[in-house]
Amino acid sequence: MQKKKVSISKIVSVFVFLSLLFSVVFIIIRIHFAPGEAPPDDPQVKVKSDYSLMLIQCVLGVIVWTLPSLFRRRFNIVLPNSFLMMYFIFLYCAIYLGEVRNFYFVVPQWDTILHAFSGAMLGALGFSVVLLLNDTKKALIHLSPLFVSIFAFCFAVTLGVFWEIYEFTFDGLLGLNMQKFMLEDKTPLLGRMALMDTMKDLIVDVVGAFAISLLGFLMMRKKPSWLLNFDIKKQTE
Repeated sequence: MQKKKVSISKIVSVFVFLSLLFSVVFIIIRIHFAPGEAPPDDPQVKVKSDYSLMLIQCVLGVIVWTLPSLFRRRFNIVLPNSFLMMYFIFLYCAIYLGEVRNFYFVVPQWDTILHAFSGAMLGALGFSVVLLLNDTKKALIHLSPLFVSIFAFCFAVTLGVFWEIYEFTFDGLLGLNMQKFMLEDKTPLLGRMALMDTMKDLIVDVVGAFAISLLGFLMMRKKPSWLLNFDIKKQTE
């Protein structure tokens, strides 16, 4: 059974990597032919800045895709197969489907769904990080369920904030629209509407992180050894 899980995880990993890699090649070609500004008769046509956003996201996705193997080689840290599956599926949905296939504009609430999922996923990772920072399962007996749950919650929310800072920074530097302060036809939003996407993302991140942290807290209260089955493992030499 374990071998089957590992093979499925690898298949998903390779599929996501190839999707991002082929997208990078396609986008580089499209940037060369795309207009600098949308023509008045077709305001929704993809322009160079749109493809630049796709390219940055896909390159970032390839970099982030390598992190699990980097942790394994450099720090001997092996992430659970279930988490790796969620991780690669999230990359595919957020970058390839979201940016390349334009799901953020085509599918209602696509961004909200992904942020809720990422908040829960990062909260789950936060529980594993507790064990990693303690460097031993025995030290867990000194940590209360409330402390571990708060740490997992703060860990997930902090990473969500860092992501919004990244979007804000590159939107300003490169004239992109990661924070969706413009409509698909490049019409800029004004006032509260311009802040809506960022604040909604942060709120959904908090809700997702809180939900998984509360669930973890209740599980630890009911069964204190529950967290030991949620461990990031050290790879044996």
